Amino acid sequence: MDVTTWYLEQTSPSDLRPARPPRDDVDIVRAEIPSADFHRFLYSAVGGGWQWTDRRDWTDEQWLSWLGLGVETWVAYLRGTPAGYIALEPQGASVEIAYFGLMPFAIGKGLGGHLLHHGTAKAWTSAERVWVHTCSLDSPAARGNYEARGFRLYKTEVSKV
Repeated sequence: MDVTTWYLEQTSPSDLRPARPPRDDVDIVRAEIPSADFHRFLYSAVGGGWQWTDRRDWTDEQWLSWLGLGVETWVAYLRGTPAGYIALEPQGASVEIAYFGLMPFAIGKGLGGHLLHHGTAKAWTSAERVWVHTCSLDSPAARGNYEARGFRLYKTEVSKV
C-alpha cells in the first residue's frame, strides 16, 4: 500500500489563522508534569484509530526522555474529560507539532481547529518556524485543518508500507 506524507509549515506568526470557536466550552491546559503514563494514554486514545504505532511500545524511560527535550503538551478538556491534545517539540529555531488530534468522541464537535490554533499560537512564542507532517493514514480532515490554520505544503513523500 502507498502512504503519502505531507509536510506543512508556517514561517511567520502572521501565517496563523483562527478557527471558529467550539460549540461547547473547552478548557485547554498544559500538562506540566512529565508523565509517561499520561502521554501513553493520550497517544493511544487519539492515535489508536489512525494507526499511530511508532511509539506504541515505548518504555517509560523513552517517553520521559522525549518529554525531557522540552516538549510542551496542551490537552483539551470537554466538561472535565480529556478530548484531545497537541504536543510541541522544540527543534532549534523550529517547533514541530509532533502529535495532534482528538479522541473519537470529540471528533465533529468543532474542537480540532480551536485546539490546533491554540497549540500553534503557543509554539510561536519560542519559534521562528512551526511545522507538522500528516499522512494518508491520518484523519481525512487533518490536512485541511492544518491548511485552514495557515500551514503551507512544502514537501510530499510517497512510500510503501
